[in-house]
Amino acid sequence: MHNVLLFCDPGIDDSLAIMYALLNPKTNVVGIVSGYGNVPQQQATQNVSYLLKLAGREDIPIIGGARSPLSGEVAVYYPEIHGEEGLGPIRPPETLQSEVVNFDEIFKIIDSYENNLVILDVGRSTSLAIAFLLGGKENLSKVKAIYCMGGAFLVPGNVTPVAEANFHGDGIAANLVLNKLNHIYITPLNVTNHAIITPETIQRITSQSFNAFTHLIKPIFDYYTAAYKKLDPKLSGSPLHDVFTVFALVNPEQVRYIKRQASVSINFDNTKGESIADFRPNSSEEPTENTDHIAISFNYEAFVKDFVTVMTTRYL
Repeated sequence: MHNVLLFCDPGIDDSLAIMYALLNPKTNVVGIVSGYGNVPQQQATQNVSYLLKLAGREDIPIIGGARSPLSGEVAVYYPEIHGEEGLGPIRPPETLQSEVVNFDEIFKIIDSYENNLVILDVGRSTSLAIAFLLGGKENLSKVKAIYCMGGAFLVPGNVTPVAEANFHGDGIAANLVLNKLNHIYITPLNVTNHAIITPETIQRITSQSFNAFTHLIKPIFDYYTAAYKKLDPKLSGSPLHDVFTVFALVNPEQVRYIKRQASVSINFDNTKGESIADFRPNSSEEPTENTDHIAISFNYEAFVKDFVTVMTTRYL
């Protein structure tokens, strides 16, 4: 079982990833860092709190993450994709009280699970970059691996022609994480765009009440799918970028990686947030401790089967 510290910004995709991680017998979620991204930080925290309450897992600490990018720019949100409050048509109870612990809880968790903790960063990388700036490499080196959803290698971006949303949202933070931290596994759009779940699969998952999340899955998925259909009418469903990142952690044999040092453009021009790596077949790049693992393909059938199995867990 993997002990997981989850950095996120829910958001529909992040919310499904939280559900998947909480239900998954291969993951032990030991903390959730809620930051801005798909929604403002305060709303992200409310959404995390709502999901943990449904799960009966209020023992998991919620850590207040970043509220804006390192550049100081005003964050851009995407209500047309995730809804005004991040859960599509679902509104968390207004009476919900979110208890948020201090940021230094991150370092306490890292110490408690030294060399036996994985960080999953499926949102903007600002909070993780701040953890590095405050805690230093000596603290983050105690983490076994870091899985980041971000980037678009050899494919178009989704917010600009070259940039994916997480890396574009804070290119400075993403670049710092990729260049200062070790044992990083990147799940970019070139694989996550293909991690599509169809309405038929969701119907299978929600055909009966399996767990505390079942009633949420179809309405938020339908909202997400409708938004994606406007972007690409040919899609057969919705790509679950963040769920795939958790899947990649717990099913390493189903994902293929290439080892390259990745970086992110921090320019404030039309290359902002672009992910860069040397994919030339004759590349002379020598792997080092800092070399990243970039996902390039995966077993789609295994992904769908695993998602159905986990989301129909009779648990919680």
